[in-house]
Amino acid sequence: MTKRGRIVLRLSAAWSVWVWAVLVRNMLIDHTHGWSFRVVHLVLAAVSLGFAWATWRIAGRSSENWPNA
Repeated sequence: MTKRGRIVLRLSAAWSVWVWAVLVRNMLIDHTHGWSFRVVHLVLAAVSLGFAWATWRIAGRSSENWPNA
């Protein structure tokens, strides 16, 4: 994987973390939504953050571990 590819993957992961952190913070402050809305979005946030973590880990591997295709 190229250095540019690793940077793009890490930026994508960081963006996902940022977006979900802002949404969860705003959701906890704003009490206009019901509990079902909050539960669904907290589950979506957890899944997205899991994917962000996995993406960050994949991008962190050195290019030596990737076969040249």
